[in-house]
Amino acid sequence: MFLAPIIMAAALTGTPADWAGVTRPAGQEAQPIGEYSNGCISGAVSADLKNPYYQVIRQQNRRFYGHPLLVEYINDLAGRAHDSGLPILLIGDMAMPRGGRFIRGHASHQSGLDVDIWFRMVKSPLSQSGLQTPWALTIVKDNFLETNSHYTRDTYTLIKLAATDDRVSRIFVHPAIKNQVCHDTPENDRAWVRKLRPWWGHTAHMHVRLECPAGALYCIKQPTVAEGDGCGAELESWLEDIRHPKKKKKEKPQKPVKKKVPEQCVELLNIK
Repeated sequence: MFLAPIIMAAALTGTPADWAGVTRPAGQEAQPIGEYSNGCISGAVSADLKNPYYQVIRQQNRRFYGHPLLVEYINDLAGRAHDSGLPILLIGDMAMPRGGRFIRGHASHQSGLDVDIWFRMVKSPLSQSGLQTPWALTIVKDNFLETNSHYTRDTYTLIKLAATDDRVSRIFVHPAIKNQVCHDTPENDRAWVRKLRPWWGHTAHMHVRLECPAGALYCIKQPTVAEGDGCGAELESWLEDIRHPKKKKKEKPQKPVKKKVPEQCVELLNIK
């Protein structure tokens, strides 16, 4: 076992409040554990809070930790974005110091391999107040079928830079954004577009998810994204659901299935 000895007196079980109460990483080596939506991370590191090419918003929530590979990816992306003439990037939620489930917000972002990157970019650094209470830039029209005027060439460049990296497993964006990218990308240059996965929400940010790193024995991979660019029938089915929402059948409410927190995560949580 790669974890340090645990102190049994803590008796934390892995509730969202338990994870939110942790203020620092733990563990002897960086290891993502479990699933993206049911896991944790040992040996997490902080994002670079002084990087000139990106800023981390809402730092008061302590959601700026991740696997070293994720921090390296963010640093590389911000550098490439700067070299491409883009403004300063705004980085949203990553993971908490030891991962785990948030009290509010995502079910994912638990194993230190997810990051939200806002479509809003800034020409000059935000103030401390601006970082604590930032406003988001939605790039999808109210009909949820098309992008609006806030979608620009810079937006497209940022999305392409984010996706054209071998470390990336998939990127979640609103179906309207995926549709716009499909229209903007020549068919002979769409190998990277397959990584863009339509998902509800995600109108003001993209959710980047990295592959499990090499040697990550406890990291549970997601199925590989299907071949093809996803710009055809699959995408159209999402858009059709927006045009003609299906009426939900009245069903007896079922109690949600609670996932069991991996044992390694409970051990990690209880390290003092």
